Amino acid sequence: MRYAFVGLGHRAQMYVDALLGEWSDTGEIVALCDVNRTRLGYYLGRIGRDVPCFAPHEYDEMLGLADAVVVATVDATHARYVVAALEAGKDVVVEKPLCTTAEDCAAIAEAAERSTGRLVVTFNYRYSPRNSAVRRLIADGAIGDVTSVHFEWVLDTIHGADYFRRWHREAANSGGLLVHKATHHFDLVNWWLDDTARTVYARSALRFYGADNARARGLRDRPERARGAPGLGTDPYLLDLAADPRLKRLYLDAEHEDGYIRDQDVFGEGVTIEDNMAVLVGYSRGALLTYSLNAHGPFEGYRVAFNGTGGRLELQVVERAWTPPHAAIDPTAADKKHAAGAFERLVLHRHWSEPEEIPIESGAGGHGGGDALLLDDVFRGAGDDPLARQAGYRAGVASVMIGVSANLSAARGAPVLLDDGIRLAG
Repeated sequence: MRYAFVGLGHRAQMYVDALLGEWSDTGEIVALCDVNRTRLGYYLGRIGRDVPCFAPHEYDEMLGLADAVVVATVDATHARYVVAALEAGKDVVVEKPLCTTAEDCAAIAEAAERSTGRLVVTFNYRYSPRNSAVRRLIADGAIGDVTSVHFEWVLDTIHGADYFRRWHREAANSGGLLVHKATHHFDLVNWWLDDTARTVYARSALRFYGADNARARGLRDRPERARGAPGLGTDPYLLDLAADPRLKRLYLDAEHEDGYIRDQDVFGEGVTIEDNMAVLVGYSRGALLTYSLNAHGPFEGYRVAFNGTGGRLELQVVERAWTPPHAAIDPTAADKKHAAGAFERLVLHRHWSEPEEIPIESGAGGHGGGDALLLDDVFRGAGDDPLARQAGYRAGVASVMIGVSANLSAARGAPVLLDDGIRLAG
């Protein structure tokens, strides 16, 4: 397979390195596309040979060189590149979220239905052993029919704060965290239940980050960005791009070309996304989901509980037990620092039986070995997977539409109805 890449920020590196390493027998990188020549240079250095490079306006020309395209651009631009590639009959691997709006969901769905190409949305959380174990237990009927799900996700002030430094802080780019981040979580619930959402009601607010909240707490005279700020090195919310060689080369050294500032102050002006969200979802077969997302927690992890006609299943995960001061690191890096105290625990409570702790077998690498399984599916094909972990366009649309509906509900103050889980009813 001949692979082209569009969007060469941090997220692209996992796929580039895979094709240069363990999955090199499955294909080769034949073209790169990005708005920024410095980032193109960074990836050319990793590849170690000359590869044709293209600007975004040359994307259609680039498609002629490739069999498949990996899309890792700003979320709001995904649909443009995905639709064009599908219409050209190319396979597409797209980072989550698939897109950010109902209109883009419809355009991608229409193109996918017509295309001879394959579309894969990379929901790596499906491949995490603990989440796969939950899917297996529910599918096997361990708790009977699921009647309700309670799902709480906590982002700490390393990971959560980072969304408020970069382009994600603008809802027009990311759809807010109910689309960009929660698409992972809504997809997990859809996949665990093998069901689609019917009704969505939500409330959301910006309560911690942003200039207004900073002023209300007496935080004044904040810098617009971390670089050159007096508090750099002592303020835990200021990210030092120069301290990380990779971030420096991808962003700090590249900002003169496109003006993208990667280290904006989380308490600055211009934040248009929320940091506290609560969602109630009704599923087609009757299950209810209560979901919450908080982006300024003291630890990182999640809790999910399933109530069923035959019992209850509980999963608790702490990925980072505490956030040390002055630890503004790249939160998306696979190597989770300061992980002392991290744990995962899966417990099955059957009616009239003692609780049973379910062992979780983790492998090497990111997400307990899940990233390697994902990459195998992406580059070698899913094969006969009884857990059906590889996600196509319908799964991508279904997760995005819960987030889109939640944003719409929060704005309207009223529930939103979905048709077949993938389009707004009416």
